[in-house]
Amino acid sequence: MKSDRYTTIIKILDSLYMEESNLMANLSNTAAVIKEYLGFFWVGFYIVDEKSNQLIVGPYQGPLACGRIEYGRGVCGSSWKEAKTLVVKDVHEFPGHISCSPLSQSEIVVPIIKDGKVMAVLDIDHDKKATFDEEDQKYLERICDEMAKLF
Repeated sequence: MKSDRYTTIIKILDSLYMEESNLMANLSNTAAVIKEYLGFFWVGFYIVDEKSNQLIVGPYQGPLACGRIEYGRGVCGSSWKEAKTLVVKDVHEFPGHISCSPLSQSEIVVPIIKDGKVMAVLDIDHDKKATFDEEDQKYLERICDEMAKLF
């Protein structure tokens, strides 16, 4: 069951975060654990860069990623602007979708918010449509709430 895999992921990440304080190490391992246990196509982070007002690609697992994403642009930029999770069943129907890979079909983006400010977003893509649901959203938001403490 998917919920069992998420429960395992949360236990692993809790243990990792207790042992490691470096943000990049934790982002890297988080992306790897989620991809390994759930088999998504692409899992990674985009970190807010206040100077450029862009998201900059951070640690990820998967094929080549977009390096920078403008505020409010695409699913990641929109999640940042709206400070809320976006679940997209078919990325080709999302206005302004940025296609970093033509294989990506569905996407979920969860903002990491600390003190009311988006610090980064967790971006997950799948090569099948309608992959993500309320269960994914619930668990990924829980993971991102814990990750906010790392910033």
